[in-house]
Amino acid sequence: MAVLVTGGAGYIGSFTVLQLLLADYQVVVIDNLYNSSVEALERVKFLAGSKAKNFLAFYENDIRDKQGLEKIFAEQTIDSIIHFAALKAVGESSVIPLDYYSVNVNGTIELLQAAKKSDTCRSIVFSSSATVYGDATRIPGMIPIPENCPLDPTNPYGRTKFFIEQIIADHVNAERNAGKPWNAAILRYFNPVGAHPSGILGEDPQGVPLNLLPILGNVAVGKIEKLSVFGNDYPSKDGTPIRDYIHVIDLAKGHIAAVNYMKEHSDTPIKYWNLGTGKGSTVFDIIHAFSKTVGRDLPYEIKGRRAGDVLDLTADPSLANKELNWKTELTLQDACEDLWRWVSNNPDGYRKPYPASLNPQPLA
Repeated sequence: MAVLVTGGAGYIGSFTVLQLLLADYQVVVIDNLYNSSVEALERVKFLAGSKAKNFLAFYENDIRDKQGLEKIFAEQTIDSIIHFAALKAVGESSVIPLDYYSVNVNGTIELLQAAKKSDTCRSIVFSSSATVYGDATRIPGMIPIPENCPLDPTNPYGRTKFFIEQIIADHVNAERNAGKPWNAAILRYFNPVGAHPSGILGEDPQGVPLNLLPILGNVAVGKIEKLSVFGNDYPSKDGTPIRDYIHVIDLAKGHIAAVNYMKEHSDTPIKYWNLGTGKGSTVFDIIHAFSKTVGRDLPYEIKGRRAGDVLDLTADPSLANKELNWKTELTLQDACEDLWRWVSNNPDGYRKPYPASLNPQPLA
């Protein structure tokens, strides 16, 4: 039996594929390469070393392609899914919302239909987001944010994740009522950052990056003139929004813990877990931390607030700490150092080979 990873050539997907291989899972990847690179998977297989034999297949396919999905489930024996494939930028989602609903929501429905038709798949781990909570400061006592915080997303991206959570829950309950033991893990994670300490695996957005640290990385290597800071009038210590930044390796390990849990607790229909550090950092905190790592101040410009942004998205990860026996191990400083190693050695991402001076070694 294999795990199907949708969006497995992307940032979080590729790191999770690596952790799956190291944990001796067999892996099948689907990705349309819209904002990702197959070279990431080649580097994953190198790092996996002897365990790369568990990488069964890569399919360049869109999750909205019904026939393509059915072909994958016919050719591979898949018993669980980790579902990353999605458009993922908060700001962009307010500009092209229909694209976000098409890819994220319709794509998930096609994926579940194909899995149901295969009759071998019984489990899904879904890459949700803290954006489903919306502005948690609207409710007293909800910062840091627990899983029982009422959901109220404030932007189209967050709403796609909210709708998908409902769709998955309805599907799981319907299948269980029909006697088929489906289950699901919904992982609401916070802000993924960092890169692999080897320096050969990281985030490589196509075109202009849309997230804070990748933009700072581009500023540091001279590809972008300066960072835009959207709002300095929030009620925080320095006026900028507060986020919970989690190292991508810790995040990937959380997915492995969730897959293991759902296999061991097949009687549990659906679980919801926050994956975060429990520590909030402002935008200026991040700018200062990464500037310190680079060794110079990085330029930025204050602009007006961005549509859909909220003050504080800091996780309460205690439920995942307890039930998954998982907790973050890497720090924000680790993330900054790993990111700088990645961008300084791979200024063109996966489009050029990494320098031989990195001399990475397989992990298994």
